Amino acid sequence: MPDTVFFALEVMLNGLMAGIMYALVALGFVLIFKASGIFNYAQGVLALFAALTLVGIMEGQVPFAHLINAIFGTSFHTFGFKVPALVAILLTAAVMTLLAVLVERYILKHLVNQEPIILFMATIGLAYFLEGFGDVMWGSDLKSLDVGLPKGIDETVESLTGEWFGYGFFIDRLDIVAAIVAALLVTALTLFSQYSKQGRALRAVADDHQAALSVGISLRFIWVLVWSIAGIVALVAGIMWGSKSGVQFSLSLIALKALPVLMLGGFTSIPGAIVGGLIIGMGEKLFEFLIGPLVGGATENWFAYVLALVFLVFRPQGLFGERIIERV
Repeated sequence: MPDTVFFALEVMLNGLMAGIMYALVALGFVLIFKASGIFNYAQGVLALFAALTLVGIMEGQVPFAHLINAIFGTSFHTFGFKVPALVAILLTAAVMTLLAVLVERYILKHLVNQEPIILFMATIGLAYFLEGFGDVMWGSDLKSLDVGLPKGIDETVESLTGEWFGYGFFIDRLDIVAAIVAALLVTALTLFSQYSKQGRALRAVADDHQAALSVGISLRFIWVLVWSIAGIVALVAGIMWGSKSGVQFSLSLIALKALPVLMLGGFTSIPGAIVGGLIIGMGEKLFEFLIGPLVGGATENWFAYVLALVFLVFRPQGLFGERIIERV
């Protein structure tokens, strides 16, 4: 088999791994959109905030240390001890749940029955607030995140593919872990949505807020629940992306890469987020490999958005989204 075919296969496999990382962010968008019909612009910033909080807790950092030191003339930065990764992850999950409660109480509670554009603008404001709040709370410097996930080229995959194809594929261990975590996450979320009482209530709220309220479903509880789950998903995405490229404020921009994923998979489908991510990840890597050299490269910057535009024209609901027909 020619070397070009081997390289193409390796590029496709790495593209699938990258697509899983995109899908982890897209899952948070899907969850909130399903429950409230809101496109949550703040989802990328939630991933950033979760990663910043996790690093801060692990390092034993004093929250708002720079502000406290500037006001009182002190020089405290850490508590003098570090927190184990698992404990820090659990504490960060608790922080994201508390954040969901605060968002519902001080933002969503006051915007019930408002137009979707009003809710969307509220999430934009929330995104910028959280970005600034995270900066003040934990500092804006680049942070490394290490929770013990394996990194580097997987030698098992390299040796197996070398035996099968005569050419070893270079796959990052972290990408493999991300794929496994994403599969478990999607399975758990799908089972929760389909078979749990809260999951059925969530779907009822997504279909009709007023009808759900009329049968005794608490809209406020559902919003806290879904924002809490979206926060946990953001934490998982923040761990994966932060472990891969460090925790910095550009991490919030991964939300932009999730947009084409949502357009392909559908804004209301949890499995669709994964399928859309795989298509985008593999497509952009393969397109860059095959077509990039012919057009000067850098096609990864725009390929996903062009593909999403094509879907918007011919299938606006995405591959797995529900087609909504309104009669007037």
